[in-house]
Order: sequence, then C-alpha cells, then structure tokens
Amino acid sequence: MNVLVLGSGGREHAFAWKIARSSQIDKLFIAPGNAGTAQEGTNVDLAVDDFDGIKAFCLAEKIDSVLVGPEVPLVLGIADYFEADSEISHIAIIGPNKAAAQLEGSKDFSKRFMKKYNIPTAKYATFTKDTIEEGYKFLETLKPPYVLKADGLAAGKGVLILPTIEEAKLELKDMLEDAKFGDASSRVVIEEFLKGIELSVFIVTDGQSYKKLPEAKDYKRIGEGDTGLNTGGMGAVSPVPFATQGFMDKIENQIIIPTVKGLKKEGIDYRGFIFFGIINVKNDPYVIEYNCRMGDPETEVVIPRLKSDIIELFEGVATQTLSERDVEFDSRSAATVMMVSGGYPDAYEKEKTVTGINSIHDSLVFHSGTKKDGPTVLSAGGRVLCVTSYGKNIEKALELSYNNIGKISFDKAYYRKDIGFDVVDESK
Repeated sequence: MNVLVLGSGGREHAFAWKIARSSQIDKLFIAPGNAGTAQEGTNVDLAVDDFDGIKAFCLAEKIDSVLVGPEVPLVLGIADYFEADSEISHIAIIGPNKAAAQLEGSKDFSKRFMKKYNIPTAKYATFTKDTIEEGYKFLETLKPPYVLKADGLAAGKGVLILPTIEEAKLELKDMLEDAKFGDASSRVVIEEFLKGIELSVFIVTDGQSYKKLPEAKDYKRIGEGDTGLNTGGMGAVSPVPFATQGFMDKIENQIIIPTVKGLKKEGIDYRGFIFFGIINVKNDPYVIEYNCRMGDPETEVVIPRLKSDIIELFEGVATQTLSERDVEFDSRSAATVMMVSGGYPDAYEKEKTVTGINSIHDSLVFHSGTKKDGPTVLSAGGRVLCVTSYGKNIEKALELSYNNIGKISFDKAYYRKDIGFDVVDESK
C-alpha cells in the first residue's frame, strides 16, 4: 500500500514512524514533513491545503490512502474534494468530511450537538456582534473565571480564560466588534468555567463502529507548575492514572457512544479520529472540546502504545469494517517531553543547529519543527522535537525521557522539567 501523510509536526512523525513499521506499506510519503519524517519515508514539498497539488501527487504516485494530520485541511473539506472527483474518489481519506469536521471547526456547532444528544459539557451561550449586550448580561450570570471561545479555528489561540468580569467584557468586545481573531471570532461561545483535571481520550471510527485508543494527559502551559502562556503542548503521558476503569466507562457510555450515534443520526459520515478533551469534575466527565484529529503531543505517546498494525485500522475505516479489526496496546507507560525554542510561544528564532539526536538509542525522538540542511538538523518552529520513552510506570518513562533529552542541544533550547508532576505518584 502507498500512503501519504499530510502534516509537518510531531504528530505526523509519530504516525509516519508507525506506518513505516507496517507489513503492508510499500511507499510512504509525508507532505510537507520535517527532518524526522524524512527518516521514515519521502518528504514532499506540498502545503496541506494545496488540494490540487495533492491530487496530482496522489495520481502520479498511485497513492491508496491519505492520512490527514492537522485540522485545517479537514475543516476546508479535503475529504469532500476527493470524494467529488472521480479520478481520486477511490483513494481513502483517513479524516472526516467537512460537515463532520465542524465538531472542531465550530465551537457553536459542537456545543449545540452536545446539548442535543445530552453529552455532559459546560453551560454555554453563543453571541454575535448584534447580540453583544446579551453577551454582557450572560457573563453576569456566571462566576469567575470566565471562558470565551472563538467559534472558528484560531490557530490554538481562540480560547480565553479571564479572571474578572471587566476583562471578560472587554475581550468579548475585542473578539466580536474588533475581530480580534478575524472571522473565527465573528461568533463567540461563552462558557461556564469547570474546575477539575483534564485528560485526552481518542477513538478511531468508520462511522458505524469505533475503537478506543489509549488515553493521555498533556501539559499546555509553558512554565513549570502549569504556569504561564498556553502552548501547543509541552509534553504528555499515557496511561492517565486517575482514569480508572469506572471513570473510563462513564466516558464511553455518556460521551463516546452518544457522539458516534449522534453523528450517525445527523446523517454525518464520520471516518477518522475523534479527540475528546475531557475534564474530570468530582469524578464525572465533561467534554471541554472535540478535535477532528489526533492531538499533539498526545499522539507521540498514544501511537507508540499501539501494538496493532495501523494500516489494518486505516483499511477498517475506509471499508467500514473497523469492528472486525483487532486493536492491541502495549501495557507499558509512555511519556514524552517537548523541547522548544527560547521565547516560544511568543517570538523565537529559527535555524538553530540541533545536536545530540543520534546519541539516543533507548527512546524515540519525534521531530516537530525541524528541517535538514545537508546532514545538519536545524530548528524550524516553536516546538522543535520531543523525546518519548517507555517504562513500567510513568515515573520510569519520564526518567528515561529526561535523561535522553538532556543529551540534545540547540541555542536557547527550553523544556519543562516537571511533566507528569501531578499524576506521577499515582502511577507507581
């Protein structure tokens, strides 16, 4: 089988690493890829939203399946583009169509969906520029802090948590009247704040049945102790110690099953991954958000724990025979630590020489923002790479990741030294 992976981050490197180890893979391409994916297959200089270019490449290389890593091409409708074109409609797209991708592409859509199918989530209301006064009044019914979410995609920056009602009202005005996030904030969802501990839950579905993947917990804040600005993710662990069988059963029965059944009832043919951002509030799960793809850096601990052949799962999704496929997981824990550019998530410098990667043999190094200059690896993004390790528990996995990440260096490199700090004692 010939497979094309779309994307250039750590998530796509982890997928490429797994696909390259399938007994069914013939040729593997990654577009645009990074210095790490180039070790697993062939990088292709194509943008993820260049649908015409992707079509031409798929025809030229006789691609059988396209795995879509990031959300943008899904929300833009790459699955619909392929389905509507008789030349490429036979190629399996692993990722939902445009209607299904609204689960991530529109916060208002996802909240209305959850309300309709009684899926537990925070109390909310949606407002536009014309209803901003009602938005101010709704804020007054809530207790601080206040959660404001841009309805559309805002490159991970569209969610604000504000300590005072004065700040919340000012930000609501900035988002709606001053287009702080462009078209993404032409509608704003205001939510009740839920206090608890978060985890990420993943399934892959063919629209009829689904298979659960290992859960994970990621760490979004730049500073230790979960302080400072939000980032794309500074590390992750799997499994999650507080996610007991009883708690996971609640998630399955109250959230996963109603979601899959609800999509089917809505006439939405969802084929691909669903990410459930869950918050544990006094041992009850609530959905914070859906994503229409795998998370990053969670993929870098979830996919290494998948023992099954991933191409088998892709075939099950494409042919709606997922229920017949076996899914096996590695019983070991996995932990990943992200190494980022100094200054990230604000301004940072690129083109820094990365050294020490080749000295690591007992962990996996997944590249996030790198490129090759001859034999040299250079930084090319805010999140540069992460080190993933296995262990009999999270503490042992983290110990190995930290030991090995210390061997890698580039100018102004930074990583958090407390990933897993809030759950590590429970995992022993």
